Amino acid sequence: MLSATHHRVHALAHSTSSSPSPLILRPLSSLSVPSSSYVSASTPSCRTLPNTPSISQGQHSTRRKRGVRGSAPMSRLVAAGVGGESSVQLPPDVQGPCVDLAHKLADAAAAITRQYFRAPFDVETKLDASPVTIADKQAETAMRELLTQHVPEHGVFGEEHGVKFGSGAGTPYMWVLDPIDGTKSFITGKPLFGTLISLLYNGTPVLGIIDQPILKERWLGVAGKPSTLNGQPISTRPCQDISKAYLYATTPHMFEGASEAAFNRVRDAVRIPMYGCDCYAYGLLAAGHTDIVCEADLKPYDYMALVPIIKGAGGCITDWAGGALSWQPNPGDTDLVSSWPNEVLATGDARVHEVALKLLQG
Repeated sequence: MLSATHHRVHALAHSTSSSPSPLILRPLSSLSVPSSSYVSASTPSCRTLPNTPSISQGQHSTRRKRGVRGSAPMSRLVAAGVGGESSVQLPPDVQGPCVDLAHKLADAAAAITRQYFRAPFDVETKLDASPVTIADKQAETAMRELLTQHVPEHGVFGEEHGVKFGSGAGTPYMWVLDPIDGTKSFITGKPLFGTLISLLYNGTPVLGIIDQPILKERWLGVAGKPSTLNGQPISTRPCQDISKAYLYATTPHMFEGASEAAFNRVRDAVRIPMYGCDCYAYGLLAAGHTDIVCEADLKPYDYMALVPIIKGAGGCITDWAGGALSWQPNPGDTDLVSSWPNEVLATGDARVHEVALKLLQG
């Protein structure tokens, strides 16, 4: 399932007084072209981007507890979640190798999930009552093995196997993996699940992949670059009137209490609400096929990969308070998910985003 030949990626750390410095990766000659059959060979190469200041270790460490509401003026909204040039980007000499490695991770996971899709297998129940399969576990293991081989200095956090902080002291890089986002879809034979892969730089998601291995569709987002679907640029569609918007959520049962009342206000304002696409709905939004995705009860691995994809397609993605989505735990943290945002709003048009936020906040 994994390539027989891998080339080790070496990383050199350079210290600065203000923040952890980026790791400099040597080119991955064996990963220069994505091996996936459904990613076009004309996938745009990583152009050199201007160096951007790294952000301090603590800049994104402020956590918003669940259920927090607040006003989000348009200036803050634009800064937090509107597409376009990102203020935080991967260093140019790291960007290309990391994108190529992310494609390799997606390919490794796809080989496993295709093998088990619509095949007989046992379904286990985790402590949080969510289902998990052998495909989830093996796909994440395959991706983690590649990361350990190529970038052992980087950290990794996956839904099935938890967090491992990198061997590089103070490394700003953390990979966040969800091998099968939409396990319920997967176990019932519905090909709308996806593998989510993201790379965080000092807590900010700067690279994201949604991979649907059955339909052979792969979305890629890189901070500061246009998002693509199978190598072709994509963009969200305009929708200035929420009454004309199409909305997705995975299920109405993901909302409870105040979250349910807030979601219902948005649901009642749109033209058509729909359910059941998991991460695939965010891909549809980025490609210009729907207008809003509004969800709750999420974990960081459910949404980190979506951020650069939505923003790079010209859309907006924030928490329900209008804040930017980030995730930066510290070694020794025992709470890796519940103290971080668990409610996400994504839209294709900033005007609808502002209206939806006001409805969510009552």
